[in-house]
Amino acid sequence: MAAGSSGGDGKLCSKSEGDSGFLGLRPTSVDPALRRRRRGPRNKKRGWRRLAQEPLGLEVDQFLEDVRLQERTSGGLVSEAPDEKLFFLDTGLKDRELNKKRTKGQKRSLLLKKPLRVDLILENTSKIPAPKDVLAHQVPNAKKLKRKEQLWEKLAKQGEVPRDVRRAQARLLNPPVPKAKPGPQDTVERPFYDLWAKNNPLERPLAGQDTFFLEQTKKKGVKRPLHLHTKPSQAPAVEVTPAGASYNPTFEDHQNLLWAAHEVELQRQKEAERLERQLALPSTEQVATQESTFKEMCQGLLEDSDEEGEPGEGQDKGPEAGGDQIRGDQTEGAKASAMPALLAAVEKKTERQRQREKAARMLRIQQAAVRAARLRHQELFRLRGIKAQVAQRLAELARRRERRQVQRLAEADRPRRLGRLKYQAPDIDVQLSSELSGSLRTLKPEGNILRDRFKSFQRRNMIEPRERAKFKRKYKVKLVEKRAFREIQ
Repeated sequence: MAAGSSGGDGKLCSKSEGDSGFLGLRPTSVDPALRRRRRGPRNKKRGWRRLAQEPLGLEVDQFLEDVRLQERTSGGLVSEAPDEKLFFLDTGLKDRELNKKRTKGQKRSLLLKKPLRVDLILENTSKIPAPKDVLAHQVPNAKKLKRKEQLWEKLAKQGEVPRDVRRAQARLLNPPVPKAKPGPQDTVERPFYDLWAKNNPLERPLAGQDTFFLEQTKKKGVKRPLHLHTKPSQAPAVEVTPAGASYNPTFEDHQNLLWAAHEVELQRQKEAERLERQLALPSTEQVATQESTFKEMCQGLLEDSDEEGEPGEGQDKGPEAGGDQIRGDQTEGAKASAMPALLAAVEKKTERQRQREKAARMLRIQQAAVRAARLRHQELFRLRGIKAQVAQRLAELARRRERRQVQRLAEADRPRRLGRLKYQAPDIDVQLSSELSGSLRTLKPEGNILRDRFKSFQRRNMIEPRERAKFKRKYKVKLVEKRAFREIQ
């Protein structure tokens, strides 16, 4: 098929068909050399539109796509391929006669040698060779290794060899003695010992060693805490649901489960009502309005302005105010004159007075010591009472210890307070009487297995109670109206 067969203009095809060596595989393939190029500016918008509408760029893309197709299918351009690659000699009669002469075993062996259709689909049908991976042929530190090889070649001429070669030669001259493998008899005769016992043979060399040596040099293992293998709660991992949660329960069991769910809802409703009563406004007070709020804010401002706005009141009461000021000055002067008199009244103590005070002080100390000795002597006769008090105190401590133990055992199955949130029991999965079904096929599922396991972890004190994190946007959402939408409006 000629390259220009798809075109209708014979003048274009007659002259350039012999010169062009392009041979297309598709009916729409067109050689760009057969088309006359249209002149015109391409840096203007009119040129862009023409290039988009005219098939100049489209023909180039089709030409390149056809070239890529020929390279993938035939390994190169069809126009450049030799005749032996394009044509073959049909010897169909000889092949049919050869197939008739073959036996079933030969045909089966040929079928087994033929690749499967699945493998043919997965094979790479492209004739284009894969690009060479440059990184696969690169050697790290190639220049350094090359210089080292040149150095050892130079030293080998002088009779020196690398250390690895010298060690290999020494091992060949003096081969190591092979170790005797223990036989089954040796394994039977070897004594058994407890690996985890304190006196096992592995830990005998470490007996009596320094702690620093065991921790730093021998890397002594970390001592495990005693509560590592103890369960945080004695509650079972999987609780058996009540009989009323069955898909076909009895009437009594289902009513008991409904009553339990009803009690939970009543308790929740009472808590909500109690919270509303606590947050409700007292009946004696009124709701604050804008006017009352303004009055409360201006409560002290009006009094201050009244006091500042009447400066003549002090002047009207001039004589009386002056008399009060004079009396205050007189009292202050009297107090100031009385202070030196009090200081003069307190005279310095004589030596005799100091001795008397010291003797009285020593007498008080001796009397206190005699009184303490007498009390200690009297306590010897109170040994029976002291023993009774000690026994009573020990009995009280034992009762408290027993009470704490009982309380601890009672709270062993309850969830503890591990975080800032309290544990909230999940809702009871129950179906109403109208939702019950007599078969598993029509049973309506209740609950969630993941939520049930999550609550089980919280109930067994394995994780703290949690709540879903609230999404808080860090930035304000900015609404922008697109220009295209604005032009439509």
